[in-house]
Amino acid sequence: MSLNDLLALGRDHYLPVYRQRELVLERGQGARVWDSEGRDYIDFSAGIAVCSLGHADPDLVAALVEQAGRLWHTSNVFHSEPPLRLAQELVQASRFAERVFFCNSGAEANEAAIKLVRKWAAGQGREAARRTIVTFRGSFHGRTLAAVTATAQPKYQAGYEPLPGGFRYVDFNDVAALEAAMAGGDVAAVMLEPVQGEGGVLPAAPGFLQAVRALCDRHGALLVLDEIQSGMGRTGELFAHWHDGVVPDIVTLAKALGGGFPIGAMLVGPQAADAMRFGDHGTTFGGNPLAAAVARVALRKIASSAVVENVSRQAAALREGLSAIDARHGLFQEVRGRGLMLGAVLRPEHAGRAAEILDRAAAQGLLLLQAGPDVLRFVPALTITGADVAEGLERLEAALR
Repeated sequence: MSLNDLLALGRDHYLPVYRQRELVLERGQGARVWDSEGRDYIDFSAGIAVCSLGHADPDLVAALVEQAGRLWHTSNVFHSEPPLRLAQELVQASRFAERVFFCNSGAEANEAAIKLVRKWAAGQGREAARRTIVTFRGSFHGRTLAAVTATAQPKYQAGYEPLPGGFRYVDFNDVAALEAAMAGGDVAAVMLEPVQGEGGVLPAAPGFLQAVRALCDRHGALLVLDEIQSGMGRTGELFAHWHDGVVPDIVTLAKALGGGFPIGAMLVGPQAADAMRFGDHGTTFGGNPLAAAVARVALRKIASSAVVENVSRQAAALREGLSAIDARHGLFQEVRGRGLMLGAVLRPEHAGRAAEILDRAAAQGLLLLQAGPDVLRFVPALTITGADVAEGLERLEAALR
């Protein structure tokens, strides 16, 4: 089938909720992918920070194939070995968690966290009006109705009203605003991303997470960290909050946890580990043997010193390359982020052109993302090589030129 015929299938049959590039990807290897016409691309997007070990990682493929020949699905009415072992390994790796809930995506993990907060607060004897969850403007927590309400960006909420109650928004990195928002004693949890992804690749300011932890302790609230994009090695540590030395009560994961295979997880520390009991929550497919078998291998490899060291090395190379491009062309106001989660903010004279640049980059053989209309987002595989970083930067400069 020709490229035009394939694209026509999407136009005719997809719900038109995506603005997809006019190409059809067919296969991948490492940090490169090829389309149906045989053109190759350097992948600086990794499926939106999902394919953290690159495409077609042989160890992930082997784990999937082996498990596919054994057992695909049981439902959570019965046990299977892969999710049992993955739960143990995540608890041990996390340094804080006692229990894990598996699901299929980041939105589901955040939905579970929101429900857990409310259930925990109810167990504390708090009436419904005192179960408020504070989130931050610029955040992104998912597309389900509760998660999109937690997402403090009106553009994601418009048209879906009435939204669920019990959420309050404050400015990110503003300790005084958070303190004022919690002063009434009705806050059950504060929920945030250590690095805001969709909000422009904006990291928590130095000391901000510690201040949030202290306020949660003072007001008897849980600290919920959404590490769906920033977790699993993306920032140069297995968990992004390790940079800040805080201990959360809940962490949500997805994306890179399965290396490209759909899986989500909610990790829960001792304060809320027993808040939910039999029948309080559930999932049909969450933690299925296929996903768990792949995630076990992904977790082990992502946590390795080789991957951690590569993130540091290639992040420095990417920053240096973007700085050099800016020196020649004067395009970026700043480059911010942590590890291999970087955002290049366009200067005011180029504001609003991120989507256009993505189109130009694809035409030059580079897959790139944006984080809003003014920020180019770089989240390549954690295993990307220096050669692929260098070639990707060359293609980016050609697109920008």
